[in-house]
Amino acid sequence: MKKISLLFMFMLAVVVMNAQVRYIDEVFSNVKSTPDLTYGVNATILYISQAGQAVPEALKLDIYEPEGDTETDRPLVIMFHTGNFVPPQFNGGCTGTRKDADLVEMAKRLARMGYVVASADYRLGWDPTNTDQTTRVYTLINAAYRGVQDANTAVRFFRKSAATGGNPYGIDPSKIAFWGNGTGGYISYAASTIDTITDTYLPKFVTPQGPMVLDFLSGNVAGTTVGVNPGIPGLPYPAGDTLCYPNHVGYSSKVQFSVSVGGALGDTAWITPNDPPMLGLQVTTDPFAPYGVGDVVVPPPFNLTVVEVMGSGSAIPAANLVGIQGPITHPFIDPVSVHAASVNGGNAGLYPFFSTDPTEGSPWNYASSLEPYGVSGSNCDTNSVAAKIFIDTIIQYFAPRACLALDLGCNLSGISGTNDQLDAAQVGLNIAPNPATEVVRFNTNNEFPIENIYVYDLTGRLVKAHVDVNNSQFTLQRNALAPGIYLAKVMFKNGFVTKKIQFN
Repeated sequence: MKKISLLFMFMLAVVVMNAQVRYIDEVFSNVKSTPDLTYGVNATILYISQAGQAVPEALKLDIYEPEGDTETDRPLVIMFHTGNFVPPQFNGGCTGTRKDADLVEMAKRLARMGYVVASADYRLGWDPTNTDQTTRVYTLINAAYRGVQDANTAVRFFRKSAATGGNPYGIDPSKIAFWGNGTGGYISYAASTIDTITDTYLPKFVTPQGPMVLDFLSGNVAGTTVGVNPGIPGLPYPAGDTLCYPNHVGYSSKVQFSVSVGGALGDTAWITPNDPPMLGLQVTTDPFAPYGVGDVVVPPPFNLTVVEVMGSGSAIPAANLVGIQGPITHPFIDPVSVHAASVNGGNAGLYPFFSTDPTEGSPWNYASSLEPYGVSGSNCDTNSVAAKIFIDTIIQYFAPRACLALDLGCNLSGISGTNDQLDAAQVGLNIAPNPATEVVRFNTNNEFPIENIYVYDLTGRLVKAHVDVNNSQFTLQRNALAPGIYLAKVMFKNGFVTKKIQFN
């Protein structure tokens, strides 16, 4: 069972809005889906053992659009699933395709908010259980590199369709975002930050024989050049085998926003001032992608170390340090944003999910059945109710920041304010009794009515949220709060005051 407090997450999912706003709220009731579109063709190594060489693979995606929408220049979100770069039959049978239930749920929610969403498959294939660590690293970085190429190919597919195909999906080619869950988060991060193949020439991705990823062999980062094995000994594919086919050459692969839900970045050295702003949402105890700096580890029964990577707890601070988070740095006052700001160290775009379960890495994942991909005994988690509470928070953290990053012109008046620290005397704030037994009364001057009150414990968890108070008096009930010291953040139109309160 998930150990993250679902009550806590439900409280975070509350956002008070004065009216329904496109790209913030689900303003459409129904979603139109177009399945199984081919966005490119490229070489997969997944069937090397049977075919003896890389073979062409049609790259597929499903499109989700708001039904009945009259807009024709809409932002596009390209989504990538989780699955450890291996098919469901090899990763437990619960995830691993663009049909993953939680990914489809997220895609449909975004579509109902007015986005065009493409849920895309990408080429799979790596060797996580090889007894040789160099082989594990080599196959992983090359799998990620192919994922980056496919992500870039998907971007160009849509830009080409807009430029020469009559824009059949009604997108704005200047407003495109990547979104990745789990392994897809690795792709989203990497595709947003890797500019040239030399970015991979880090010591951990280099052997005494040279770099693990080679341009002439695998093609360029964009996937717009041919990659051919010139006869390098020891490779599983024969001399002359083509490993990359160009797709949609002549169009830009750049995106304007990037989201990782449970993924990690290969290295923070990849982040440069030319990269788009990024969101990183991750469980702090994630066993599959370290929240900070740590090793990718193949889980039991193998327990094999692969390579050091940087999770969102490291990647997003690095993005803030480089300066690319400016477009999404904003004084949001909704509960989700207020909580994130209280626990993310002031790093715009970082949302940590705290957990007491060291095995929990993706509480938003759920499956449509116990065996969604027909893998006998997979016994997948079908608790969609619990998972959707986390999805609520993920979407609500994403929405206003996407509005800014993609320049969508959203009305943010209901969730924006100021982060100015006010003096208690300035607003006439009085809190009594304090310490208290059952209730605490908040009073302010009439010209400074309280808008919202958020109460946190000393670990930074939001334990109470009272929104839309709009009064100079408020009585806060203790209810089930344990004895101890708490921080009350009292929000006003022009700022906030933070005070300690204590229940005996």
